[in-house]
Amino acid sequence: MRRVLIAEDDLGSRRLIELTLSGGDFEILTAADGHEALRLAREHRPDLVFLDWQMPGPSGIEVCRALREDGNGDMAIVMLSGRDGADDRRVGLAAGADDYLVKPFSPLQLLDKVTATLGPEVLT
Repeated sequence: MRRVLIAEDDLGSRRLIELTLSGGDFEILTAADGHEALRLAREHRPDLVFLDWQMPGPSGIEVCRALREDGNGDMAIVMLSGRDGADDRRVGLAAGADDYLVKPFSPLQLLDKVTATLGPEVLT
């Protein structure tokens, strides 16, 4: 079983991601702000983190940098953002994110990121 942290302050978005992942072999953790995201990531060391750029407390960018500074290079991080500019993607990736997903996204796009990051076997 793979552990996934969904760090998203919007309840509807958080639930959509949870529902999309419900068919896979996942333990799902959720956080509604940057402080909770950092605490859960440090405590549970998820395999994959979906990290909203704009959250209360530390932003997703700040959380991503902190996790990478902690030495969590094996933790896959996908930045979630409504920001779609090339500079925004560069900032997210430079902060240590492995990938970037622009909102709104479809459940299929989300599953594509999961399989690209963790492998297709996690959804079988």
